[in-house]
Amino acid sequence: MPYSLDLRQRVINFVENGGTITKAAHKFWIGIASIYRWLSRPKLSATKVKNRQRKLDWKKLEKDVKQMNLKTNILGIYCIMADIFQIVC
Repeated sequence: MPYSLDLRQRVINFVENGGTITKAAHKFWIGIASIYRWLSRPKLSATKVKNRQRKLDWKKLEKDVKQMNLKTNILGIYCIMADIFQIVC
């Protein structure tokens, strides 16, 4: 979860008014690398990642599920490795 712009500004103000980055990190529970990154930016604003790589490729998962021809229980939950996890399907 990203830090609010208000918090970022308070951290930067703390450092610009003589506080050390280490003290700011401890006081605001922020990582030191984040503070250095905020200080290096010309404008303090929210950034949005355009193309974030997802951990799961949904199309590939759907293809695998169709290939495996998995059974589903009454709730529609896939019963994968039911015997290993002792799940009743």
